[in-house]
Amino acid sequence: MANRGTAEVLTGAAVLIAAAGFLGFAVAHSGRSAGGGGYALSAKFDHIDGLAVGSDIRIAGVKVGTVSDERIDPQTFLAVVDLTLRDDIRLPKDSSAEIASESLLGGKYLSLTPGGDTVTLKPGQAITITQSSVSLEQLLGKFIFSVTSLNNAGKPGGAK
Repeated sequence: MANRGTAEVLTGAAVLIAAAGFLGFAVAHSGRSAGGGGYALSAKFDHIDGLAVGSDIRIAGVKVGTVSDERIDPQTFLAVVDLTLRDDIRLPKDSSAEIASESLLGGKYLSLTPGGDTVTLKPGQAITITQSSVSLEQLLGKFIFSVTSLNNAGKPGGAK
């Protein structure tokens, strides 16, 4: 009877060790970092629809950082996005930031386009050239409104 209890305990321990190994492997190869490595920059946008804390920051499609904070500037009412970039990525001062969509139904990420300046942004500085997110709903609404207006203008007795 004691042998059976010992075997069950050893089997349970082996399962837990294997599970911990799989978890460690998954975390190590997920592309996420546990530490707060990198340096901080910021950028201001008119609107940041769909961008969230933790969203990717990419250059040429490669993840180089994450969005660390979002807030409103009380003087300008612009959205301020704080970013954390990898230490090995040094952006030129004239770089630009754009909020882009992963797909029609997917989330948003921040796309950076490096400029050509020889001076680089220092930690804590701001990216000044920005493009806000494009709202698919607003674009569709404008399209439907313009098609309806054109359609009504072409009918006899319609708006001219």
